[in-house]
Amino acid sequence: MMLNRKIELTVIETERLRLRQIEPADAGLLQLYGGERSVARMTRNIPHPLPPGAPEDFVARSLAEDRTEDIWVMDGSGAGLPALVGVIGLERMDREQSEIGYWVAPGFWTRGIASETVEAIVAANPHASRTLFGSVFQDNPASARVLTNAGFDYLGDAEAFSTARNANVATWTYVRKMG
Repeated sequence: MMLNRKIELTVIETERLRLRQIEPADAGLLQLYGGERSVARMTRNIPHPLPPGAPEDFVARSLAEDRTEDIWVMDGSGAGLPALVGVIGLERMDREQSEIGYWVAPGFWTRGIASETVEAIVAANPHASRTLFGSVFQDNPASARVLTNAGFDYLGDAEAFSTARNANVATWTYVRKMG
């Protein structure tokens, strides 16, 4: 079964978090937090309501050998937080570029978790990318601040489809040149 396949990602440590590979056991917290309307609305790909089996499918895709995006779980268990407080991913693009995407569970917003995680991924640069991109919906200025505080520069406006909203949503796009 694909869920049992183990493809190791580098573990990245922060002050409060351990960024680790997703595991089948994470499906319950993915269902709980990813199923929150407030989370799904700020992502491109999380549907709301979250259909049965969606977290397990996400885990399977995240562990697939032919995946184009690497996913790390924001594991706060070492700091007295849940084993999953959010997710961060890097999607591989051509020409040594990657796109960053992340979400944090609502109970952990405004605690600096997204900033801590994005800064750790940027510092580790696990894809050895020359350029990182990120985009956020324009009605999510807190997420835009996370990117600018991590050294991303505003690139321009665009739009992206949100599955949860079933609509195109205006975005701000950011870029960070590495090294």
